[in-house]
Amino acid sequence: MHLNKAMIIGNLTRDPEVRTTPSGQTVASFTVATNFSWINQAGQKQEKPEFHNIVAWRKLAEICGTYLVKGKQIYIEGRLQTRDWIDQNGIRKYRTEIIAENMIMLGSPRNSVAQAPTATPVQNMQPQSTSVMPEIPVIDQETPSNVNTPTDGFEVKPEANHEEDIQIEDIPF
Repeated sequence: MHLNKAMIIGNLTRDPEVRTTPSGQTVASFTVATNFSWINQAGQKQEKPEFHNIVAWRKLAEICGTYLVKGKQIYIEGRLQTRDWIDQNGIRKYRTEIIAENMIMLGSPRNSVAQAPTATPVQNMQPQSTSVMPEIPVIDQETPSNVNTPTDGFEVKPEANHEEDIQIEDIPF
């Protein structure tokens, strides 16, 4: 059995660079910074930043290009991949990247330059397909006058269709 999984939470160091390959695939690349903290022998807190190269493909790349901006805090889940090539001087070069499979935007939209949605999970379950999971509901502070607002703060529209309500008989236990 083998496992190749990377999970990080950090901040973008630059806006994503989105390109299209000659075969028509969309690819986005960007860097995420994380900090490693420890206490040294003198009792002083030390920090060392680490910079992670991220690559996203297809629909996930398009979403990253649209919503991510420098400074935005994100969660990335993916796999490690190392590429190698020979540069102009004939020297073999290596680059380790995280190939993104899932991405969640963290933080408040007020802290973001682009006003991106809060905590929007995006998944790329298989190499050929990317799907967007439903957004986490965001409660608007200003409630329109034509909406009934129960005491729990969630908006409920009177014309809501309740045909799909769960019945006691439907529960298997």
